[in-house]
Amino acid sequence: NLSLPEITPRSFSFNSPHGACSRCDGLGVLLEFDEDLLVPDPDLSLLDGAIAAWGQSKSYWYLETVHELARRLDFDPHLPFARLPGKVKNLILRGMEQDLKGRKYHFEGVIPNLKRRYLETKSDDMRIWMERYMSEKPCPDCKGHRLRPESLAVKFQGHSIHQLTDKNIAEQMKYFQELKVSGRDEMIVGRVLKEIKERLKFLNDVGVGYLTLSRSAGTLSGGEAQRIRLATQIGSSLMGVLYILDEPSIGLHQRDNDRLIRTLQNLRNMGNTIIVVEHDEDTIRSADYVLDIGPGAGVHGGHVVAAGTPGEIEKNPKSITGQYLSSKKKIPLPKILREGHGKSLIVKKASQNNLKSIDVVFPLGKFIAVTGVSGSGKSTLVNEILYKGIASRIMKSRRHPGRHEKITGIHEIDRVIDIDQEPIGRTPRSNPATYTGLFTPVRELFSGLPEAKLRGYRAGRFSFNVAGGRCEHCEGAGINKIEMHFLPDVFVTCDVCKGKRFNRETLEVKYKGKNIYDILNMTVEDALSFFENIPAVKRKLETLDEVGLGYIRLGQPATQLSGGEAQRVKLATELSKRSTGRTLYILDEPTTGLHFEDISRLLTVLHELVNRGNTMVVIEHNLDVIKTADHIIDLGPEGGDGGGEIVAQGDPKTLIKNKKSHTGQFLKNTLNEGLFLWRCTGMILISIKILN
Repeated sequence: NLSLPEITPRSFSFNSPHGACSRCDGLGVLLEFDEDLLVPDPDLSLLDGAIAAWGQSKSYWYLETVHELARRLDFDPHLPFARLPGKVKNLILRGMEQDLKGRKYHFEGVIPNLKRRYLETKSDDMRIWMERYMSEKPCPDCKGHRLRPESLAVKFQGHSIHQLTDKNIAEQMKYFQELKVSGRDEMIVGRVLKEIKERLKFLNDVGVGYLTLSRSAGTLSGGEAQRIRLATQIGSSLMGVLYILDEPSIGLHQRDNDRLIRTLQNLRNMGNTIIVVEHDEDTIRSADYVLDIGPGAGVHGGHVVAAGTPGEIEKNPKSITGQYLSSKKKIPLPKILREGHGKSLIVKKASQNNLKSIDVVFPLGKFIAVTGVSGSGKSTLVNEILYKGIASRIMKSRRHPGRHEKITGIHEIDRVIDIDQEPIGRTPRSNPATYTGLFTPVRELFSGLPEAKLRGYRAGRFSFNVAGGRCEHCEGAGINKIEMHFLPDVFVTCDVCKGKRFNRETLEVKYKGKNIYDILNMTVEDALSFFENIPAVKRKLETLDEVGLGYIRLGQPATQLSGGEAQRVKLATELSKRSTGRTLYILDEPTTGLHFEDISRLLTVLHELVNRGNTMVVIEHNLDVIKTADHIIDLGPEGGDGGGEIVAQGDPKTLIKNKKSHTGQFLKNTLNEGLFLWRCTGMILISIKILN
């Protein structure tokens, strides 16, 4: 009794109503209330608030409901939720209908109650609150494949469309290259297969061969999305086009970098011009022409320091980039490797995504680099399992960790901090001064000035987020938004305060001739000498300068900071805190967007945190970072389904001896080069001594 529609290309598109699963509308997932989020701590009893959505309310209704359930189901309400019988837990969560001696007892159940309220409520705040206890589950109708049953029933050579798109690009290339069609079939699919093979080759050439075609765009990194767009352009075969790429090597292993460079060179050879903003050494050396901007960053930059071929840049003494290319400057190898605390965090049976049920040891008190080709499972292991698994235990985070059996050794650390490149704030109101906390002692300093005391000004008077001292025309933003309705909103400088954010009376209070606006407009370097006698402010400024942010302004809006700058502001904030020596820091590719010189300064800061007894776990492709690690965990050997295993682990010398490790083979060249230079320097010094 099924009516099959006409089969057309749109029947296989989950963005079309003709192909999309009718239950999930082609999303493949449904938002459902999650038992693990509803009961985040099963060691609590119902009376102590085991059901998070009920809270720890001691209202009459709450207590009466719990005691009535305990009487009906015969359990101790003081017993931890984890120790309750499975049947009892199920009835509490899903509801019950009981008929006892003619008296009906109805308990709606936690999940049905929340579902009903979620559908009935008209309050956005209530929906947002309820969604804290919901997670995405595969659609039961399409099993997460997003298409209607009729579309999934169509087979090509025994494969449905989801079976093909769930293969990674490298596997699909192999499948279609080995595919044999003849006669009538070849006439039908010949041209289509040629097109498929070409497009798959382009994607593989730009280094995303480990991705599946069914991968959601929202889960792609910036570098992956950029390389997919690049593959699209290659396929268009245009000539006379100017292509501009901003760091296309982000997230790419050294092994795959060569293919990306060859792809860019092929685009150039077709008659196009390629402009690449890049810090990667191999990409710079492959360029026909290099523009080196500097000499410093921020207010110290903005000049063309050098221009010409890579060889000419190397010979230019003014170019810091050239000094690193010619090896006059180099990131040094550590003199000794740390022995650590002798204790470890151990992730048991990690099996999320492509991880092959692996046991991974993270020795504490060390600088640990997690390496491997793109798509080998690094982010899944560190971000999805290690970080979320520990955060859910230590910080009671509600985020689900990836699949694993358990993590041992968590009691050896007291904090876990993920220092990512997300903005320090989403609005211009957030800035380095407010984020690091140095604006608080600055405001207290201003409120303690004689002029401020005379006027009765408190510290809040010098905040642009509080009414009283700020300009009320722009509410302390310094800019006003003009809504353009069908066009993007336009922001203009406030015509009352002229962008200074404070009212005239507040700006009349000055410290050493500077008002609060002047302070926010200072660079970190200028502020260091200005506040040299104020320890509370100076200490935080010194940490910002240490991470290489001496050029940024204290009040620079968060929206104007790059990802790397935001990450270093977070690092400076952590560096200024008193260390317990038991913190686990996690960083995912911290060198993104950083120059050789910036990487050198960043490594000094990271190693300083480890020297205090903390543990640093860094996901990284940059060989200058990897070579300074005390311990390396190399995943692979390939990306996607070909990865997810531990290829090698140990110190850098151990890694370069492993021939199966792609990272080890590239690291060997870097370490040998450093060793050779060291030996040469030693020989020169000896020769001079003999001559003397």
